[in-house]
Amino acid sequence: MKKIFLVIGLAVFLTARAYAYDSGDFQVWNTDVEELKVNHKTKIALEEEFRWGDNASEFFYQHYDFGLFYDLNKYLNIGGGYRQIYELKSGNFKPEEAPYLTATLFGDWKGFKFDDRSRLEYRHFSYQADGWRYRNKFTLKFPWKFTKLGLQPYLSDEMLIVFGVINQFNENRFSSGLSVNLTKNIKAELYYMLRTVKGTDTWIDGNVLGAKLKVAF
Repeated sequence: MKKIFLVIGLAVFLTARAYAYDSGDFQVWNTDVEELKVNHKTKIALEEEFRWGDNASEFFYQHYDFGLFYDLNKYLNIGGGYRQIYELKSGNFKPEEAPYLTATLFGDWKGFKFDDRSRLEYRHFSYQADGWRYRNKFTLKFPWKFTKLGLQPYLSDEMLIVFGVINQFNENRFSSGLSVNLTKNIKAELYYMLRTVKGTDTWIDGNVLGAKLKVAF
């Protein structure tokens, strides 16, 4: 019994160390995506992301992602991929390997477009117990566009639930942003995210200024 409590306590400690910044911390996230269309229904996506925390003074996270996605019809896309993550924990960048499966539903109503993505990840670690994570992200794009650039506002909310040593809803990401098509093949986004993460005994908020650039071929 003592060993079980020790394992649970260690898992909680390691989770908390990944988000050691004070509540209200300002962070900057940068994401770059390259998409390659294989045919009219299939595409390959490459993604890299970098994050800075502690009032954007400390580089603490990076990931590299490869995915393959297929449109079953105009309302449903399925896919899978692999993400390699390096995150700063206890002064060192620790690796995480995360293969995943996704399914995304699409819809529109009177010019409002929305998508609902479900994602299941298997998380492999070399320094703690492996686990699973389910992520659900709902995005709503408004029909309005502003300025000559055609800035289009959107809202999104993503819930993250972990399974393994501990089963819990442990993170939420609410975002509000603007997207713009810079050219036929280049799209950019600028957003604010309120990121809420469950610590050892309380929820910790983070204020994220994010930028995303996507190039499609």
